[in-house]
Amino acid sequence: MTNVGEFRGVYTALITPMTPDHELNEEAFRAVVEFNIRLGINGFWVAGGSGESILLEDEENSRLAEIVTDQTDGRAKIIMHVGAPTTRRAAKMAENAAKAGVDAICCVPPFFYGQSDEAIARHYQSVAGAASLPFFAYNLPSSTGCEITPKMMSLFQERVPEMDGLKHSAFNFTYVREFVNMGLSCFIGFSGLTLPALSAGAVGTVDGAPGIAPEFWVELWNAFQDGDMERARAAQDKGIEVCNLIRIGGFHGVLKSAVSHRLGVDCGSPRPPGMPLSVEQDAILKRRLSELNLLPDE
Repeated sequence: MTNVGEFRGVYTALITPMTPDHELNEEAFRAVVEFNIRLGINGFWVAGGSGESILLEDEENSRLAEIVTDQTDGRAKIIMHVGAPTTRRAAKMAENAAKAGVDAICCVPPFFYGQSDEAIARHYQSVAGAASLPFFAYNLPSSTGCEITPKMMSLFQERVPEMDGLKHSAFNFTYVREFVNMGLSCFIGFSGLTLPALSAGAVGTVDGAPGIAPEFWVELWNAFQDGDMERARAAQDKGIEVCNLIRIGGFHGVLKSAVSHRLGVDCGSPRPPGMPLSVEQDAILKRRLSELNLLPDE
């Protein structure tokens, strides 16, 4: 295992901006990275669920690793998602990400075809070994159909020397404490639960919502480190209001539109089959952002 504590704080799960013809928009991606760094985030989770992960080509994944490493220039940690249904593809993306200079690798279990715990352990062993970097499992059962339990993580700890921890985006909140007691760096994947997760020993949060308002979660993190629970609760309440914006429309549509409005930079629509927000939904989103004082001065 790597040193627990090297990765901690607020990590924005980055969106992947697109051009009108659904190609990577490098200029917008760099702007999003810079915006988050300026507002104080500690790191990035790249090409994960919020970044339309499996809708990206493998070459695009590797290009994102190059861009974010170049733009970040050591000012924030980078955890690169390389999940794929096959071990060969995931390992190749991990190798490319390591060459690009990211700080760590993360990976969902191989999906679509259900795999045994042993098969997933071997998959992770190969993927982590291809990068030789700190490795994070990605517990996202709502998308993968596989929930990573403490028992499974214990097996992965035995088999994967690079194993540092995981992003826990499953509904069993009690697992957070169990993972922490196993010596794992556990990020909570539901940023609306950041404060209770930190109280349970989580090392931070990784989610798409902080990308809309990084300052709310940075304030929460700083207040918690200072032991100021009143301030931390107030920041968490603001963060929950941002999380609730997702209810306006589709997940990626809301994230991309909200970040576009916030930065004044067109981040495009979700890659098909994802759908953009309707005109009515976007108007509601923009009004709510204004009420939260999250729009630039016009």
